This record gives sequence, structure tokens and C-alpha cells, in this order.
Amino acid sequence: WCLKNSGELVKEIEPTEGFLTNYSFVRDSAGNMYWVERFTTSKIMKKNKKGEVIKVIEGKFGFIGWLFATKNGAVYFTENNKLRRASPTGKLETVAENIGSRSTEFTMMGRNYDSYGIWTDAAENVYLAMPDSKSVIRISSSGKPETILSSNSSWPITSGLFDNAGNMWVLENSSTNEVRVRKIGQQPLATTNTATSSLSQAHLLITILTGAVVVILFLTTRMILSKRKNKTIQLSF
Repeated sequence: WCLKNSGELVKEIEPTEGFLTNYSFVRDSAGNMYWVERFTTSKIMKKNKKGEVIKVIEGKFGFIGWLFATKNGAVYFTENNKLRRASPTGKLETVAENIGSRSTEFTMMGRNYDSYGIWTDAAENVYLAMPDSKSVIRISSSGKPETILSSNSSWPITSGLFDNAGNMWVLENSSTNEVRVRKIGQQPLATTNTATSSLSQAHLLITILTGAVVVILFLTTRMILSKRKNKTIQLSF
């Protein structure tokens, strides 16, 4: 099915048995479609609007996870703990390594993943959703991953995109398989330090409030016990 800009919902492909192996929702602005054929030697394939199938790259990769195509046809994909990029001409490069850690791994269908959805901004920075750590990392041209958004909610971020005004929209899902879309304004993404500082301040405030509550409960308990003791002594006389 395809939901057009006009709001019209049309059927793209009639129901068929099994799973499609030559169809994907990963598209560039020209309407080219991209998918992965995972074997001992894996391939990233492209189908143009004429229906012609072209091999973009081929090689002995580790497990290829998420796939993303930019407007001009560059393809980003995760390979184990790396972010790779294939240019429209088939040139392959490693954009970043060590994008996750053991603390960010999650398992789906027998595979361990660190990241999930991939998207880019107007400056060609790359963003990856890290569902297990409930965060989004940004990778600039230097290749260094940095956390630019964190969440303490029960809604992990699974993917995202930027609108023409530069606002980021993130897709989130809950443990009960509900989904929602959240808009993140430009200001929180201005610098990593700002996001990290805000998060640290929030943690500090929570720690202080928690400590204050513990102290109040402790003093209240002592007062109650003290009053009970004095009352007992008075009755004994």
C-alpha cells in the first residue's frame, strides 16, 4: 500500500505468498529503491523506477542491519558496530566505528543490535537511534559519535527525520507495541554539551530531592518514636 501526498491510499502490490525479497521502503528522492541480500557474500541492490535492478556494492560483510538512502542516492548502513557509507558510484567507506557498546545492545530475531533507524540533516550529519539506551547519537564528518538526545521515558526512540524547518521528528514505541511521533525543536540539538548539561542538571536535581525526602522521613520517624517513648515513660509512673 502507498499513501499519496493527496491522501489517497492505493495498493502497490497484490497479496502474494511468502516474503518479498526485492522490495523495500528505503528510497531516494529519484524514487530508486534499495535493499540488502544477506548471504556469505552480501549485496546492496537498487531498483530504479523503470524496474531495472542494479548492484550497488558486494562484499563479505558482517551482519548488515538498518539501511538508509539519502536524497542523492548515497546509502548508509550499519555493519555490526560500524556505520558504513556507499556512494552512488559504489565507493565504500567507514563513517564511524564503535557506535555502540554492550550496554546498548538489544536482541531481535536472534541478532544483537546497537542502533536502529538512521537519518541525516541538511549538513549531512548522520543520526542513529539507540533504543536500548533510549538515546540518539549524531556522527559528524569527524566520525566521532556523540549523544545529542536522551530519554528516561518508557518510549525508546527507533527512528527519525528532519523537516524543512530543521526540526527533528522521532518515532518512538512502547513495550506494549504502541507507537507515537514526537517533535524535537532545534534548540535542544544546538550542541551536545547543552543536551548533556541539561541531562546532568536533571539527574542532580533528582538526587537532591531524593536525598531531601529521605532526610525528612528519617527525622519524622525519630520524632514519632521519641514521642511514643516519652508517652510510655509517663504512663509507667
